[in-house]
Amino acid sequence: MTQGRVMAATQGGAYVLRLTGDVRMTLCTSIDEYITQMLDDPAFASVWIDLCDVEGLDSTTLGQLARLAQRVYSQHGFRPAIYSCDDGINRLLHSMGFQRLFELHENACNDSSVEVEDIPLVPGSEDAVKERVIEAHRALMGVSDENAERFRDLMAVLEAS
Repeated sequence: MTQGRVMAATQGGAYVLRLTGDVRMTLCTSIDEYITQMLDDPAFASVWIDLCDVEGLDSTTLGQLARLAQRVYSQHGFRPAIYSCDDGINRLLHSMGFQRLFELHENACNDSSVEVEDIPLVPGSEDAVKERVIEAHRALMGVSDENAERFRDLMAVLEAS
């Protein structure tokens, strides 16, 4: 699998977040920092997530996306869009209940001519990363009863350590 990358573009308050490769917890600090900056932008108007080139997403990344959708909905009243054409990724999104949080576009992928840049890699202390992992999993658990059950044991271990 290809190492995960997170890239972004913005124009006039419209944001695109493009994830590629195998996106893992190691990018959680960078993703969290960018999402916070994006949602603090007074011109923020929309966001869509491009997963067309994703090979894998771990539960921390899924939780961060869930948290993003929850924050966008509570602050701006709309559901962000996700674009993905991979059957396996689409099954994963459905199994996590993402159809409740996002407008899923499963048969059309993005215009790859959109100019995106890598978001800066933000190192995080072990405690900061752990807190982001816990927050991401709390958001994911809040999506459905199935997710709450699926991640209950992991959360018990994370919160006890």
